[in-house]
Amino acid sequence: MSEFNLIDDLAPTVRFPDGRREELGVRAVLLRSKGIAAIEDPSPLVLAALYRFLLAVLYRALEGPTDISEAKEWFRDGMPLDRVEAYLTKWRERFWLFDEKYPFGQNPNVPNDEIEPWTKLTAERNATSNKVLFDHTDTRAPGERVPKECARWLVSTMTFSISGGRGYYPSPSPNAMMCIPQGDNLWKTLCYNLIPYRNRDVMLADGALWERESRALPLATPKRPPAGYADLFTWQARMVLLEQTPSGGVSAVRFVAGEGYEAASEMPDPMQPYRVDKIKGNLPLQFKAGRSAWRDFDSLLPDPSGLAPLTVQHALRLAGSAKGAMPEAVLVCGLNYDPPNANLNFWRLESYALPPALAGDRNVRSEMSGLLASAELAERSAWSACWSFARDLMIRGEREVTKGDMRNIKGIMQQMVVIRCFWSTLETHFHDLLHEFTAGRDSEDIECHWLKCVRSALKMAWERHRAAVSMGGAWSIRALVKAERIVNRCLMDLDEKITLLEPVEESV
Repeated sequence: MSEFNLIDDLAPTVRFPDGRREELGVRAVLLRSKGIAAIEDPSPLVLAALYRFLLAVLYRALEGPTDISEAKEWFRDGMPLDRVEAYLTKWRERFWLFDEKYPFGQNPNVPNDEIEPWTKLTAERNATSNKVLFDHTDTRAPGERVPKECARWLVSTMTFSISGGRGYYPSPSPNAMMCIPQGDNLWKTLCYNLIPYRNRDVMLADGALWERESRALPLATPKRPPAGYADLFTWQARMVLLEQTPSGGVSAVRFVAGEGYEAASEMPDPMQPYRVDKIKGNLPLQFKAGRSAWRDFDSLLPDPSGLAPLTVQHALRLAGSAKGAMPEAVLVCGLNYDPPNANLNFWRLESYALPPALAGDRNVRSEMSGLLASAELAERSAWSACWSFARDLMIRGEREVTKGDMRNIKGIMQQMVVIRCFWSTLETHFHDLLHEFTAGRDSEDIECHWLKCVRSALKMAWERHRAAVSMGGAWSIRALVKAERIVNRCLMDLDEKITLLEPVEESV
């Protein structure tokens, strides 16, 4: 018996321009996209995966875009939604969550004895091989979940399946940042992220998970490259079959390894920014513990190297210089985990405005790189000062540092607030900075203002540390005075740069 069709019942939460929220199926979300502000979900991973799933549907329904001209036409005049509706009608039988032959996103050939709790579907819940802090779900008695939750988690496994080996391959770059430009309505957002195929042959070779027959298990070919964007966005990294309970919910799943992903240099993931490794070539940029994505914001902006996310590059090409066409923001979401043991460290969702000057010919990425480099330079001075303080407090100037001292010195540094205070203060200024990159704003004015923010953040962070230790013993005061010299040198350098950049007032 077929039950719960995603076309009608997937029920992602959508937000309308007036603030109302409603749960809609896939058909309604796509056909009403111009009247929807955005889709939402409590999980950043599910949210990113839902966008990729909707894009996969559009790629297959529209069979394109196959070039930038077609993409611009749809952005200007609207997508041919009659083709979307016809496609969903044609493939409706493949979108049943519970079905004997074609259960959506699943494989009915998974053996009966490969049973896991429903928590295995999602990275944010406890599983037998992955324990999540503050999630107290008992995997031995996890209870039931409703079908719409499991459907969204199935979509999430296509993008964010992590792996620690044992034949379990991860999804395509689950550790990477996913960058999704946002418009003032869902239709624009989907257009921004619907990257044209490289050519028509790639489009014809592409296919989504639900269009294929279920694979026999074990897989004869465990790894392969993606055929196209729809294939990439619906990657079956796990072979799953939901076990429906008599009440209609899900308490357990059949669960085994799925397809391994072979990266194809001619088809990078369009949502990911890349960096150049001298040995391995282009690698996806990843979230790092204790480091927000804004510190690598220049990597999200286009430049001749082509390392920025294709979604951002495409969004700017679509918008051009047309008024009101620029993306309002970019969502940056994803997770961080340790591949050897599949230990999930954290997941994130961050949002940033895109500088208005990107609509022109200005090299915003180069300017942004310089500004962020000045902040990193100030942070290195703060780190050196913290090291000096911790070292002198440890050895009290009486001897050389030994290997045994290193752990204690690092422990002292971890308790100091200087670095954390510096970056948290500067982050607020960074969001303001993004709005200052307008076509008419002089780059030296922006740099001058930013350096003042860096100076202020560094000074405030060190003053907090000084206040914390000023009532300490003599050795604390001595260590403080010595370390403060490093900070003062950095502040003097910033003062000199600011003076050079400040406009000279003409005498009357």
